[in-house]
Amino acid sequence: MAKIPSLFFTLFYCFLFNFVPIWTAYFSQFSSLRQPDRDPCYDSAGRPVRCVPDFINAAFGKPIVASSTCGTNGKPSRFCLLEESPDGTMRERCEICDAEDLSLAHPAQLLTDLNNPDNLTCWVSEPTTTTTTNISPSNVTLTLNLGKKFESNNRGRTWIPMQFYSSQCENIYKRPKDAKITRENEQEARCTDARSLSPLSNRIAFATLEGRPSALEFEQSPVLQDWVTATDIKIVFNRLSTDQNQIYWLEENIQRFRRDNNNSIFEIGEENFLNSKFGEQMLKERYFYAMAELAVGGRCKCNGHASRCVIDRMGRYACDCKHATTGLDCEKCRPFHYDRPWARAGADDANPCIGISFKNNFQVWVPLPSLIFFAFLPLYFFNFYPINNSK
Repeated sequence: MAKIPSLFFTLFYCFLFNFVPIWTAYFSQFSSLRQPDRDPCYDSAGRPVRCVPDFINAAFGKPIVASSTCGTNGKPSRFCLLEESPDGTMRERCEICDAEDLSLAHPAQLLTDLNNPDNLTCWVSEPTTTTTTNISPSNVTLTLNLGKKFESNNRGRTWIPMQFYSSQCENIYKRPKDAKITRENEQEARCTDARSLSPLSNRIAFATLEGRPSALEFEQSPVLQDWVTATDIKIVFNRLSTDQNQIYWLEENIQRFRRDNNNSIFEIGEENFLNSKFGEQMLKERYFYAMAELAVGGRCKCNGHASRCVIDRMGRYACDCKHATTGLDCEKCRPFHYDRPWARAGADDANPCIGISFKNNFQVWVPLPSLIFFAFLPLYFFNFYPINNSK
């Protein structure tokens, strides 16, 4: 009763294994008629090579979540800032922020829109003060979701600090200023005085590999590969500069306070001014955070097995994997391609995943899962196509 299914299995097995080389040989004759693929993941001879997506501004067009935005508390707010006048002097200019009026709104989405020099835009936090002794709004955050891993790396579940900026690194963050990075602490966040980086500019640039000893051996450093990988980026504004009172507005507005109070005979000082209703309002209008643009340069992380990222069928941002790899980051081999363990592509070896290979007159190597499939094939036909030999 079991002989016929076994015979069918034998015939099917032989037919399959004899058909594959014939099929391959038949279609190979047409290969020269096709235009060669210009896929950067393969060389001119069709051999796998390391490939990477283009270096892009990964933040462009991405939504940003801000914990504070001006004009969103149900009423417009007023903020004041310094700007250079045509004669070179610094003058104060105040504006109204209203989230309900697009022409007056300053939402976080302006950080990742198209940067137009003729129409500069910016995000502004809600001007606020907590008390007259703690004059700075604290812990205002901007959170950017990149959509996938770019070269916290677990979609915002945990956060790892990458850089601190402060004029008081020791006092505020308990970290030495510009600490030296060694091979033993290559994932250590440094603290730097941003004013020393760009004293004449408000632009700050952070390079993830700067000062990291293994930067020149990046492809052989899993530690640094993990260090530069992120799915989400969070910027935390902890406090404003402590010297803004003097360089910004305090002395000028004390004089204004005196004038508005009819040149009161008492000598007003900084403490009295800050504790006055007028002083508190003036203080509030000048204590806020603002940023014009947020750019994140990076490559979609594909481990050297893809040259681009696409939107997959589930709406996720994923690598267009080559070299018989699969996954959002090409981080594993396709089914039945386990001839050797998965590996990241390198400059000298693309490390493609390998499955069935044809060698020496089409001798066939079959992966273990395939053998298991064929071993159970007779049972499949036996169970679903029973043969009745009874007379």
